[in-house]
Amino acid sequence: MKDEPLVAGRSYWLKAGTATVPATVTSIRHRIDIDNGAHVAARSLALNEIGLCHLSTAQPIAFDPYAKCRETGGFILIDRIGNDTAAAGMIDFALRRATNIHRQAEAVSPAERAALKAQQGAVVWFTGLSGAGKSTIANLAEQKLLALGAHTMLLDGDNVRHGLNRDLGFTDADRVENIRRLGEVAKLMADAGLVVICAFISPFRADRQMAREIAAPHPFVEVFIDTPLDECVRRDPKGLYAKAKAGDIPNFTGLGSPYEAPETPELTLATVGEAPEALAATLVELLHERGVVH
Repeated sequence: MKDEPLVAGRSYWLKAGTATVPATVTSIRHRIDIDNGAHVAARSLALNEIGLCHLSTAQPIAFDPYAKCRETGGFILIDRIGNDTAAAGMIDFALRRATNIHRQAEAVSPAERAALKAQQGAVVWFTGLSGAGKSTIANLAEQKLLALGAHTMLLDGDNVRHGLNRDLGFTDADRVENIRRLGEVAKLMADAGLVVICAFISPFRADRQMAREIAAPHPFVEVFIDTPLDECVRRDPKGLYAKAKAGDIPNFTGLGSPYEAPETPELTLATVGEAPEALAATLVELLHERGVVH
């Protein structure tokens, strides 16, 4: 029910009856061709399309199959950023796997791991266009934190696509899954007491919000590297904009695919006319102020 496609991995509010809970579209099984009823392979659902999806809710909800009771078997998905209705659906059945997985209690808490390092586990999330300066500033910030004795880990968008996310492309669905995986990895590292510095384009607000929620209860510091598109094109350190303009890279952020700038980031760093060293120092000062590092 939105111009923005529904893709696997994206988080919504699910409203069913009187219950409203966070929910994620874990997979899209197929799209239904409304002309002939055929099942068509699909990785997303566009405006007015219908499909069969798997959903995962953050908390259990009471329901009946829609075929048995329309009142307790229907639901809507609500966009978590704009709060408008994204989709409507009918519940078919529960996935049995949800009842077979139980969370194992840990003997050592994240707070104890962080205390051993005399810091607080946290996720520092850099976002911005390609060529904005994310990796440069992130590397400088990590060096400054290391000099202070902080325990850190830097996750760079290009590097993780050589390993963990080497199977993902750059469609909207793959971008969502890319951020979901990285958010989960960052959370685990924060659980270990590390200050995790993440440098990803992460173009969609909804996906950055998902990463923030995954990181909880650890501090999540969104850092917007604010560099105008024309300046990024001028820099083009990897020659990617030139390739995108030549048609060699489809869905390139800023040209063939949109970038949604943060509305309320914890920190905005404008790079034009500013030294990267000074910008990195500003971030480290903010982490000091927030008690992440001492």
